[in-house]
Parts: sequence; C-alpha cells; structure tokens
Amino acid sequence: MKQQTVQLIEIPKSLDQLSKAELERKACIGKIMTYTLSSLTNTFVKKGFQWLLPVALSQSTDPLWPDPGASIEKRIEVDIYGKPVRTTASMIIHKLIAASTAYPKLFILSPNIRIEKAERAKTGKHIYEFTQLDFGTTDATSKAVFSLVEDAVCTLVKDLKRDMKEELTALCRCDTLKVPKTPFKIYDREDLEAKYGSDWEAGVAQEITEPVWVTNIPREFYDFEDAKTGKWDNYDLFMPQFGEVLSGAKREYEYMKILTKIERDQVKKENYSLVLKMAKEGRLKPTAGGGIGMERLVGWIAGVKHIAECQPFPRVPGTVHEL
Repeated sequence: MKQQTVQLIEIPKSLDQLSKAELERKACIGKIMTYTLSSLTNTFVKKGFQWLLPVALSQSTDPLWPDPGASIEKRIEVDIYGKPVRTTASMIIHKLIAASTAYPKLFILSPNIRIEKAERAKTGKHIYEFTQLDFGTTDATSKAVFSLVEDAVCTLVKDLKRDMKEELTALCRCDTLKVPKTPFKIYDREDLEAKYGSDWEAGVAQEITEPVWVTNIPREFYDFEDAKTGKWDNYDLFMPQFGEVLSGAKREYEYMKILTKIERDQVKKENYSLVLKMAKEGRLKPTAGGGIGMERLVGWIAGVKHIAECQPFPRVPGTVHEL
C-alpha cells in the first residue's frame, strides 16, 4: 500500500485581505469558473437537457446517511408556515421526482449546504457551502452517464487550453493541464479497499494522474443496489488531488426496495413520503444522473491548493467571514 503524504494547506482569505497579486490570481480563477459554467451548461442544453431553477429550502433533501464520506456537524432546519424545512444538501430527491414527471432530461446549478466539521478545513477539498451542476435523465444507464460526462469534461479542457491560455499560464497550468484520454478508467470500490484500506479515497486521489471512475459504493437508499449480488450501480468521478468531483448513480424506483432500504438505514420515512407515494403508485421512472462539484472541478483545472480559492467568498469549515 502506497504511503500517503500530508500537506499543510493555507486557508483561503476573504477578498479584503488579498494582496494585489492574490487578487489577480483570484480574477484568473474566476474567469476559469465562468468559462467552465458556460461550457458545461451549453453542452447539456445542446444535448436536450432542460435547465431548472434551484431549490434552497425543502422538507425533503439528501439524508447524507449512511454515506461514510459524510461529516456533518449540524443540519440546518427552520419552521416556515408551520412545517419544518431544511437547507438543500443536494437536489437528488427533486431530480428523481422531476425526471419522472415533466422533465425527462434536466440539470440544475444547485446550492448545497453541508456544515462540515471544522477539522476538515485543511483537507483542501471541503467547504460548507458549494454548488453542483446536478443532472438527471430517464432510462439512462451508468455507461451512458459516463459517456456524457467524459465528453463534457474533455470538451471543456480542450477548449480551455485554446481560449484561456493567458489565465492558465498565470496559474501555471497551461502546460500541465492535459485533455484526459477517453474512456476514463473504471475501478471497483472493493478492489480499491483491498489495495489502500479504509482510506481508499485519499489513496486513489494521490496516485491518479487523470480522471477515473469508481463504482459500487454503499450509499443512501436512492442509489440502485442489486438485491441478488449486493453490488451498487453507482459511481464517483475522481480527479487527482481532490478525489470525488462527481457523485451519481442509477436510481431506485421500485416501492418495496426503497421502503426496505429506508427502514434498513433508519432514515425518517416522513421526510420522503412523496417518493414512497409515487413509487407505490408506479409513477417513479428509472433514472440516472449525478452532480458535478463546481469548486472541485475548477480547483483541479486551476491547480489550486484549496477549493475555497474558487469561491469569491470562501466557505471554509470552522471559519465565518462577514461576507
């Protein structure tokens, strides 16, 4: 097993604390973010996806349980109109309902609020508020999702290297950022655990030099699990240094499977009553999708040490700025 190195990462500062040179670097990263958002959204629109507006408060959102990668210090819940609502941890439940009804191919620039434990501040890859390009589509296979994402990422990097040479040079990434080879390699999580142990995610992120897929990851009730084999039809896209940049899956849609998994994981059924109702009525459709973390993706492109550098107003665990 490869020994993992620990790097001390400086916590990103707020805009008012940056020097002139640091502000110029910040501006370059911002231009890369703008180009990335434009490229990805254009790709999805051209492929027939509808662009939906995000939801910030909802009764139902991702339980983040029993995902072993979750490290949540607190969940934000408020009462409005006599009902408890939560800040969006992800829009997976919304995508499942939307894709099964009016929007068979959709994407959203979705806000995600996950109050991470303060000790994650110096990992360089955790922030307590971030944005995902969330997408979902009916009757899609994991293989189809892989192809969609690989095309979007490779198109983005190729065009960035053509159109943003000045910014990439300033960030020392003009020569080191390469267009990934397709198809991306695929690894099974069980094989990675055998190689790296329980901290396999960190091991993979340190060793890879190009994006790779990791499949078969035990997670929340909505990810598709083969009842006979116990294998999960889900996937994460890992990038060098930052690890998981995209998380996604083929989604469950059958009532008894969803109910059994909710009860098994001791998730509150009342938070997912609409999903259960629609599944029981046979109104959920087979869907697949994922969410691309924009800060991690741009962090990889720009070669930052901490993904909060990609935010105008850094959201570092344990730190609260005025803005």
